Amino acid sequence: MTGQGGNKKQGSLATRRRRNMKILFGIWGAGFLALVVGGAFAIYDVRTSAGAVVLPAPAPVVATPAVAAVSPDAPTPDPTSLASALDRAVNDPGLGDFAGSISDPTTGTVLWSKDPDRALIPASTTKILTAAAAMLVLPSDHRITTRVVEGSKPGEIVLIAGGDPTLSALPPGEESFYPGGPRIADLAEQIRRGGTTVETVLVDTSLYSGDPLAPGWFPQDVGDGYVAPIEPVMLDGGRLRPLEDESSRSATPALDAGRALATALGADPARVALGSASPGAAPMASVQSAPLTVRLGQMLRRSDNVLAETIGREVAVATGNEHSFEGTTKAVTGTLQQAGLDVTGVTLRDVSGLSVENRIPARTLDRVISEAAGPNRTELRPMLDYLPVAGATGTLADRYGTTTRAGAGWVRAKTGTLTEVNGLTGYVVDSDGRVLSFALLSNGRSPGEARPALDAVASVLRECGCR
Repeated sequence: MTGQGGNKKQGSLATRRRRNMKILFGIWGAGFLALVVGGAFAIYDVRTSAGAVVLPAPAPVVATPAVAAVSPDAPTPDPTSLASALDRAVNDPGLGDFAGSISDPTTGTVLWSKDPDRALIPASTTKILTAAAAMLVLPSDHRITTRVVEGSKPGEIVLIAGGDPTLSALPPGEESFYPGGPRIADLAEQIRRGGTTVETVLVDTSLYSGDPLAPGWFPQDVGDGYVAPIEPVMLDGGRLRPLEDESSRSATPALDAGRALATALGADPARVALGSASPGAAPMASVQSAPLTVRLGQMLRRSDNVLAETIGREVAVATGNEHSFEGTTKAVTGTLQQAGLDVTGVTLRDVSGLSVENRIPARTLDRVISEAAGPNRTELRPMLDYLPVAGATGTLADRYGTTTRAGAGWVRAKTGTLTEVNGLTGYVVDSDGRVLSFALLSNGRSPGEARPALDAVASVLRECGCR
């Protein structure tokens, strides 16, 4: 099967199930995840008739997590020694069609690369570019406001969608999928306090334009739980089961929000429809999203496609671009280019990475992380803290065991996964205390083959002082 806009080899990827200053580094070693067990244990020697022999218990494993400053004077790996250490890992057949770049953020020097300018399908490592663009043009405390105003008829109200997919209809006191997100119940309470009897709820979705599904997405992605149609208001990211990450998504997320508001106000949800607010309509209620910093963390740790697309539209609004997929991708790449980041070879059809038509060179992804970890681009620095921790959090929680255990707690990276597309972009502190950034892209291999191979490369970086 040939994917939209792809050649035959790349098109085969379409038939798949998709998943997808000082630097302070938290040391999360393996002991962090272990339970401390004390007491003696018995070893029975079956070769004799002496019975059970009780030996003293070994010393308990005690977790000692800590946060320590990374020294800027830590030695830099020698590129030749680094290449030698990486040789076996980067030539693993499990990597398939592979490109990568590894840099020293302190100096901005590229230490190792393989086909860094060749643009491959990046999957969710695309979100690195989206996060960077948002951090460059939006204030860290930026919030989205969802408003309700009076309608043009008695008993009519209009829910004005402001671009927030984190609104929830869950009862007050029950934590929603997006901690810190706003509630339908708060909107309803404000309206009730105003004394208005509501009969009809309209939903104004005019903020966004264009197709709600991006090129390179497939209709089954909605039912499979990877994304919802991108509309400017949703309940729990469009999830039909609001607390389940990969729940099937609604085909009508904006109308769902309107129906939830109608139900909360005792109005007929069957009468909810799309409509427009009149200019100057009297305000009745409003709620706000969590700050951008919170939402970026949720987006990167969970690899949340809906959050990525809606945050991308915030970038489009801020930069004066159309609030569509085309306008959003233009806004993201344009913002990065204006910041001096090389986006040559970047082709985006979405900003979440779900599209099989996206192409990004490893060079570009590595440069963004290198800038975030380097001394000059401090506005990008918080991104480092949003990345999943190997073996501990987010999309890396169940990785870095056994042969790649050396990277656990030290590698922090954004994952990217489609059926035959895998990526890993982030940073690691090597054994000498030097911060290294990396971008690793693999096409043409299943996650079962490529993920361990990518993890092995990052683990080599952790173990190698390479001097």
